Amino acid sequence: MSEISYSPAFTDQIGSAVHQNSALSTTGLLERIFARLFEGLVYPQIWEDPVADMVALDLCPEDRMVCIASGGCNVMSYLTAHPRSITAVDLSPAHVALLKLKIAAAFTLPDHSSFYAFFGRADCKGNAAVYDRLIAPALDAETRRYWEARPYGRRRIAMFERGFYRFGLLGRFIAAVHLIARLGGVDFRPLLSARTLDEQRTFFDTRIAPLYDKPLIRFLARRRASLFGLGIPPAQYEKLAADAGGDVIPVLRERTRKLICDFPISDNYFAWQAFHRGYAEAENRAVPPYLSPENFAGLRDAASRVRVTNRSLTDLLAAEKAASRDCYVLLDAQDWMTDAQLNALWEQITRTAAPGARVLFRTGGAADILPGRVSAATLARWDYDVERSKAALATDRSAIYGGVHLYRLKA
Repeated sequence: MSEISYSPAFTDQIGSAVHQNSALSTTGLLERIFARLFEGLVYPQIWEDPVADMVALDLCPEDRMVCIASGGCNVMSYLTAHPRSITAVDLSPAHVALLKLKIAAAFTLPDHSSFYAFFGRADCKGNAAVYDRLIAPALDAETRRYWEARPYGRRRIAMFERGFYRFGLLGRFIAAVHLIARLGGVDFRPLLSARTLDEQRTFFDTRIAPLYDKPLIRFLARRRASLFGLGIPPAQYEKLAADAGGDVIPVLRERTRKLICDFPISDNYFAWQAFHRGYAEAENRAVPPYLSPENFAGLRDAASRVRVTNRSLTDLLAAEKAASRDCYVLLDAQDWMTDAQLNALWEQITRTAAPGARVLFRTGGAADILPGRVSAATLARWDYDVERSKAALATDRSAIYGGVHLYRLKA
């Protein structure tokens, strides 16, 4: 079984990551509200495309990865490329417990059908009994306590019988979007049944784009707290708005357009999550790689290669050996960081990077945030791969980010 460890200082860790302004300022108050929201489950599903990641990184069986866990589905999907090892970190104990649950299920569930019922459908009566009988005995005590706790009267594991993807901060945000859409007279069913990209584009042009001109939606979207449900703190919100001269509305409109119009709905599980609040009922292609039937056997074989820990990425790397890692996936965590935090992280990345190492990360805005903030001496050790970065952004079906960036350690 893979290793797991929990940090007792979560509140301090998330605070140091998010708090960039005085608590007496409006922005500082919003940062503290955001940090408090992060104390529970945020992402039932991560919103970065693992297929785009694996192609950009040329992920292969020799690679030793370090990544941020978040909802865990990308870590599980990376396993389908059979890397030598994955070390996954997260500041949220809820995310650590979710990834641990997925790893244990890959070991213990008898077949893809039961695995898909648990994490694909995630709403099947009997999933809690499957947990009790098969998965729970394979979990460490701390993870079991998390899933068997009753914060609202029911055990947390019961979320997998009630539609898991409707829970968490992201699930509640998507529910609010659906409510606003219904008030605007929008029914997403024609989009989900669209057969061509032209039909999808027509739906966007006639049903979605006009919503961004409505005063209520413009008012709500311009509040920095409005995107907390997407895991976007105030600092990242400002980077989003900067792409359109300070107004976030054009940015949100364009990224919604990309999500709806640029990829076939039949193959875009991010669109299904956004507009159906779950994966498609049929076990089709619109699922993360780890939920595809053809990958289940390999997933089980590779699951023991994951180590999970509840700590910051910088702290983790500081304890690792020099030249010991080949791939780093940072998600959008750097958008939250101060210059001092960025430099501390990249000092450790550079120290632990093996020859040929690659670093992939996303930004809310389009621009690469490292030049001018990370030490020039540190960045001089790395090459920025322009073409692969552009290709990764173009193929990222989640459509939520302004930039995907790939760095390679120089020879």
